[in-house]
Amino acid sequence: MEQAMAAGEEEADTFILWVLIWSELAAFGILIGAFLVATMIAPQHFGFARLHLKPGLAALNTLVLLTSGWQAAIAAGKGVSVARRRRALVVAALLGFAFVSIKIYEYSAEIRFAGEAAFRSFFELYFLLTGFHLVHVGFVGVLLLLVAWRPRPANVDLVTTLWHVIDLVWIVMFPIVYLV
Repeated sequence: MEQAMAAGEEEADTFILWVLIWSELAAFGILIGAFLVATMIAPQHFGFARLHLKPGLAALNTLVLLTSGWQAAIAAGKGVSVARRRRALVVAALLGFAFVSIKIYEYSAEIRFAGEAAFRSFFELYFLLTGFHLVHVGFVGVLLLLVAWRPRPANVDLVTTLWHVIDLVWIVMFPIVYLV
């Protein structure tokens, strides 16, 4: 009887996870879509505004997130010791916090251009889109640390799946925002 209840709880957790993931993807999809539409409406303004971004820092952040995702994958692996699982979750979280730090440093160089009339639309969407992502990275980084404290396999699977979705969103955003 207890196994049936545990299986039912795990199914409910998985369902909620996928509802969360799809709602997150929808929210990011809307923001990315708005960014793309605005880019098509004002290509010159957006092109000039992009000159004030730091694609090298964004590329470094991409590497940081991908490395963090690799650590999350290690943590979610089957047959991994509890100590290794904890270590991988903590490293993934710390790399997520490194991403946040790099992004804040990047923002400090870009914020001065946000007030210019020609760039206002670009930077409003840029800060909204990347800031929304930044909040997710920070929040899920905290969740990774909490799960590392008690790394039950079901919780590890849930948090690392969410982490991979946040990585995926950045991989889509990076070329759209920085390289187009």
